[in-house]
Amino acid sequence: MPSALPDGEAVPQDGALPPAALADRSAHPLGFYLHVPYCATRCGYCDFNTYTATELRSGGKDGVLASQENYAGTLADEVRMARRVMGDDQRKVETVFVGGGTPTLLPAKDLAHMLAVIREEFGLAADAEITTEANPESVGPEYLASLREAGFNRISFGMQSARPHVLKVLDRTHTPGRPEACVAEARAAGFSHVNLDLIYGTPGESDDDWRASLEAALGAGPDHVSAYALIVEEGTRLAHRIRRGEVPMTDDDAHADRYLIAEELLSAAGMDWYEVSNWAVAGDPAARCRHNELYWTGADWWGAGPGAHSHVGGVRWWNVKHPAAYAQALAEGRSPGAGRELLSAEDRRVERILLELRLAQGCPLALLAPDGAKAAQQARDDGLLERAPYDEGRAVLTLRGRLLADAVVRDLVD
Repeated sequence: MPSALPDGEAVPQDGALPPAALADRSAHPLGFYLHVPYCATRCGYCDFNTYTATELRSGGKDGVLASQENYAGTLADEVRMARRVMGDDQRKVETVFVGGGTPTLLPAKDLAHMLAVIREEFGLAADAEITTEANPESVGPEYLASLREAGFNRISFGMQSARPHVLKVLDRTHTPGRPEACVAEARAAGFSHVNLDLIYGTPGESDDDWRASLEAALGAGPDHVSAYALIVEEGTRLAHRIRRGEVPMTDDDAHADRYLIAEELLSAAGMDWYEVSNWAVAGDPAARCRHNELYWTGADWWGAGPGAHSHVGGVRWWNVKHPAAYAQALAEGRSPGAGRELLSAEDRRVERILLELRLAQGCPLALLAPDGAKAAQQARDDGLLERAPYDEGRAVLTLRGRLLADAVVRDLVD
């Protein structure tokens, strides 16, 4: 979740949505994203809306409102507000994703409480996917067992790299080898699905370093691996270090090489890509992150927490960023929404292309405008789109197309 919020129209104080947004929602899945904005330390590359203890005042009214100790109850108030806004919507929640920040800095009972309020207010589908992110050093067997008992069935560990010098550049504090041990502990606690997050392209990382990280991740036995190219965001500590010449910038060619290495090793280990940066065990749809698929396919989700974004029925809104302002709004019975936008039919068409083209099933060619259709034909001829799906009316990226996904998308939305 980026640290900057877009402009938009005002959100009603009660959070009410236009009637059209709530009409006939039964065909669309509903999920919840719960944002926990606290971190023990700030990673040098991170641009998310997160706060360390020293970045929040420990005393005074704002400090009390923004405290980790009160946070689960504050977020529960937004879930209850969501129930009021959604009215008689009978959908049960199909996915819950607790992200951050470091959600597992909170006691397990707090995460359990937030999930319980969703269950009480909306109900959970029988096969609901319930995920939390976790830093490897913030959990142990007892904590994981408590999460599993509360109903969590999927967990995502931030591994990033297996190499100490790479972790140091990223300001990651966990011990190499700890993420792999966490996978075993999660399995022992009864988690059916475990993801490891990896980052490639860190300054100073070599191809061999990246191979070693992938091999270590695969050796741990997760059923899902996410591999993201490092993006150096302006204003981060890493960006300042690169600007001062302390560490080198990784070039696009190195990123491409690392992606090809990821595809090679992950596919050889029996994993299939289903989104440009995500691989899951082949032949097991349940191994995919259903919550992220909900985003990519334009379904409905309510994002609770400071800076969280939501989408219901073509209305997108986002909450105030600071935990104190967020808590103050809810304490006063107001929506914490900072702004919103109503998506036009054209907005939604473009977003479908932007998101669905990144998926293994691609996007329908019928979504493309005339210029975009011509660009798709050229992309097929250039080996960027698969020929067989194209002939069947879908734009599906080839491996080379995945390397150039952003450029292909820009051409197709014209």
